[in-house]
Parts: sequence; structure tokens; C-alpha cells
Amino acid sequence: MSNTLHPLPIDLITGESITLSKYKGKKLLIVNVASECGFTAQYEGLQHLADKHPDDLVILGVPCNDFGGQEPGSHDEIAEFCSARFGVTFPLTEKIGITKDTHPLYQWLTNKSQNGVADSEVKWNFSKYLIDRDGLLQASYPSSVTPQDNVITDWLNN
Repeated sequence: MSNTLHPLPIDLITGESITLSKYKGKKLLIVNVASECGFTAQYEGLQHLADKHPDDLVILGVPCNDFGGQEPGSHDEIAEFCSARFGVTFPLTEKIGITKDTHPLYQWLTNKSQNGVADSEVKWNFSKYLIDRDGLLQASYPSSVTPQDNVITDWLNN
């Protein structure tokens, strides 16, 4: 059985329905995001990575209100906030559930039985998952690991 996330469907914040195979051949950095979090400034670092690696990296921002109710906005409000405040150009998904009504993407990311690599727990906003060009899980990191941390930049540069 293949453990790639590429077959998984998700809706983008724009309303477009995709499967993650859209990003096949690129590295993916998946981050659960929130507009009212102490880590929200990480949007700036995420956008910097997206700008620095436009041909081989996709940042996928995944809004979620499960952690402290820190993403209460509508899809339009979230998109406007990210664009106006941080100049975000990378794709954002619809607002999804991670701890309640867990979206299939996070079922895959957090369960070794699905991803073939490791069980993990999303403990707060701005947790990061690194996915290789084939859609395979490489690593996960907590909110405290910034987008510019060596574990992420070294992975991007290899």
C-alpha cells in the first residue's frame, strides 16, 4: 500500500476542490495556521520560504480554530488578513478540524497506520509537517520550530 498523501482531497479557501496530487514533484510544508495566535508572525517566515523556493516548495496553510479558538474568522476574513498583513501568496485551505471532526489530511499526517512513518499529535497552531516530492511524510515539528529553523531550511536545501 502506498503511503503518499497525494490522493487526499481538500478544498482551498478560494472554494476550489483539489487533491494533493496537484503538488506532486514539489516539497510540501503543511502548517495549521491561526490569525490570533502568538505564533501568527510565522506567516512572514513562511512567505519568505515560499518566495525563496518558488519552483520546488509549496507552503500549504491550513486554518483551524481548534486551538484556543484563535481562528474565528470566515474564509474571506482569513484570506484578507493573510494577504493584507503578511502578503501571503501561498495556498490556504478551507478551515478544517484537527482535534474535532478531524479532516482526512490530519488523519493521515498524525497516524502511522496511514502515513507509514510516525504517529504525532498537533498540540497547537503553527505545527509543521514536511512532505517530500512523492507525498511521503519526512518529519513533523511543533509550533516553536520557526520556518527559518535549520531543520527546515536544511531539508529544503537537500
